[in-house]
Amino acid sequence: MRRLDTGAAGFQAAFAALKAAGAPDDADVQAPVQAILAAVRGQGDAALLDCTRRFDGWQPASAQDLEVPRERLETAAAAVTPAQWQALEAAAARLRAYHAHQRQESWQYREADGSVLGQRVTPLDRVGVYVPGGKAAYPSSVLMNVIPAKVAGVGEIVMVSPTPGGVDNPLVLAAAHIAGVDRVFRIGGAQAVAALAYGTVTVPAVDKIVGPGNRYVAAAKRQVFGTVGIDMIAGPSEVVIVADGSVPADWLVWDLFAQAEHDEQARSILLCPDAAYLDTVQARMDALLPTSERRSIIEAALAAHGALIQTRDLAEAARLASELAPEHLELAVAEPQALLAHVRHAGAIFMGAHSPEAIGDYCAGPNHVLPTARTARFSSPLGVYDFQKRSSLIALSATAAATLAPLAAQLARGEGLTAHARSAECRSELPK
Repeated sequence: MRRLDTGAAGFQAAFAALKAAGAPDDADVQAPVQAILAAVRGQGDAALLDCTRRFDGWQPASAQDLEVPRERLETAAAAVTPAQWQALEAAAARLRAYHAHQRQESWQYREADGSVLGQRVTPLDRVGVYVPGGKAAYPSSVLMNVIPAKVAGVGEIVMVSPTPGGVDNPLVLAAAHIAGVDRVFRIGGAQAVAALAYGTVTVPAVDKIVGPGNRYVAAAKRQVFGTVGIDMIAGPSEVVIVADGSVPADWLVWDLFAQAEHDEQARSILLCPDAAYLDTVQARMDALLPTSERRSIIEAALAAHGALIQTRDLAEAARLASELAPEHLELAVAEPQALLAHVRHAGAIFMGAHSPEAIGDYCAGPNHVLPTARTARFSSPLGVYDFQKRSSLIALSATAAATLAPLAAQLARGEGLTAHARSAECRSELPK
């Protein structure tokens, strides 16, 4: 894991490289993804069956076999341990409570001349949720993507998740049942994104697709955007920790490891003004790494994308963390509230020694679907607002139309749009 010092020569170049890392790169899979999208759009269920056979290693007897029966969701509780079921229910309850605060309501106001202006907020009709199901299964992703959609009032939620070998993951199905998924299909990859975007005889088309996936899924979401909405194009997961030395070093080592164990592209960065503390963290990393079950992945991620950075003071550490605009930012300091003023950009901010990112991944309450690769500079966590849309309301009185028509006509003629001008002006004329 590299060691940097903000006071050393060459730091700015090294930090610039850190900022540039992590952007999603799916250029080399664009062509095969485009071919899959075209096949599903043109051939529908037949293409889905072919892709399932080729990529997931099992052959459904018919397209109907791609859908998980409703009763399978309802009996999922029996296939998981009581402790797992209770954990899913508890996490779901916390997520619902948090996201209920995000729900937006319609509003109107009346002007003195009788005109009514306002905004109407309505939920999306149908949403597709992609849940990875290849090397690992993520019931937490089910909860995080489905629950805000349910809180928003989405009419129907369709979940897709690959089942290599045709084997369902009971924990994922249990999470789907608890979260309130309406339909589940055993399909994944670019073909699942295509089915959700374009629809087939078996899989209904949706209005928006959310949820994480591999590079093929990300490329597919990028290509279908415009036909449907998407949440984001996510890059590798990342954590940046600002520390003052007050938190036990082992705690932060496990926080760094927790992020690095996602995959070899994950980023774990620690900023601290205390050189001795950084030395301790490094020593404890060396001691604890051999005890981790995912040692090889952690080691590769830290070597390629990790950094321990010594700063001049905490304010500089917070400023640099904000420049990185990370997916997860931990303020592992004695007074996190005071340091918050120095932070402008982060997907989620974990404040204090007892707020590790790992708990946020599962059950703190806020969403774990977060902007990566510095996109926190202009985007936000997934939330209820992503599943609601807004319509402007304009109800002008005759008085208002007569007053506003000359203004609109003046601007319209300035743009060379005379029909616009006449459309406005006729509202101020007496009917013939």
